[in-house]
Amino acid sequence: METELKSLEEKVFLLLRLYQDTRIENKKLREELADSYAQCEKLNEKIHVAAGRLETLLLNIPDNEK
Repeated sequence: METELKSLEEKVFLLLRLYQDTRIENKKLREELADSYAQCEKLNEKIHVAAGRLETLLLNIPDNEK
């Protein structure tokens, strides 16, 4: 009985350690994901600005077909 309890205790401690490790890893991954979303938003804004500038340049190209 003592051996079984000791084995169960070790398994519970292992489970708790794995749980804590997983929580830490998940927190890190959530932070990385948030950073990626923020970077994506910045890049999309840059693309939008560049597209607007390109459209302005295209509208100002003289028409050589006259």
